[in-house]
Amino acid sequence: MSFLTQFTEQTGLYLDGVIVGLCTFLIIGLFHPLVIKGEYYFGKKCRVWFLIAGIIFMAAAVFVADVMWSSLLGVIAFSSFWSIKEINEQAERVRKGWFPRNPKRTYPEDTESKG
Repeated sequence: MSFLTQFTEQTGLYLDGVIVGLCTFLIIGLFHPLVIKGEYYFGKKCRVWFLIAGIIFMAAAVFVADVMWSSLLGVIAFSSFWSIKEINEQAERVRKGWFPRNPKRTYPEDTESKG
């Protein structure tokens, strides 16, 4: 018997939704620096990694029977998909100078201005 089942039987309170909400908040918070660091080190190429991760986590969510775990896997999947969009926006923020550029990378606007 799981902790949540015991807690619910003893108190009559259901914490599943609160736990999913808290974990969703933490997952979204985790993806923010992943997008920033991913764009900094790899540029827009890391969008493929977020796509693959999203597909894997979505597939896992479909095959997991427990609603709470399936929900969390789904949140990770769609956070990965959303990160694809955020990588593009992060690249624009870097171009505008709002975030630092990686001095070891070449940027498309650098090659356009030389030609």
